Amino acid sequence: MRAVVQRVTRGSIKVGAETVGEIGKGLVVFVGVARDDTEKDAEYLVGKIGSLRVFDDSEGRMNLSVTDAGGELLVVSQFTLYGDVRRGLRPSWIEAAAPEIAEPLYEFFVTRAKACIGGVATGRFRSMMQVELVNDGPVTILVDSRKTF
Repeated sequence: MRAVVQRVTRGSIKVGAETVGEIGKGLVVFVGVARDDTEKDAEYLVGKIGSLRVFDDSEGRMNLSVTDAGGELLVVSQFTLYGDVRRGLRPSWIEAAAPEIAEPLYEFFVTRAKACIGGVATGRFRSMMQVELVNDGPVTILVDSRKTF
């Protein structure tokens, strides 16, 4: 699994005219699922993202996690994180999981995040979404369950 994590002052997701997810201060997490990912990959990502020390402490140092800072998560499914453009300009999606594999793992990720981190809002799987966010910093971190050392 792969995630792009952005520290934000606020974020929201619309599907059509309906706002389906919204947070204040926290992390917007774009999650992609690879075709051979398992629940172990989702557990790793939740643990890593929940523990990232990317929020300022009282001395202005990035020393607090999202829970320490009282923040929330906005989780967005995004298969395009597995787009491969090494051969040409049109992305290949061969490494991305098919929806019937990706959706249960995405839902598992969300369930674990809610249990471990708390306030979690989401988009809508397999929907065209409009994501709005105000990146704070900017701070953007890439997390990949396959790159653990």
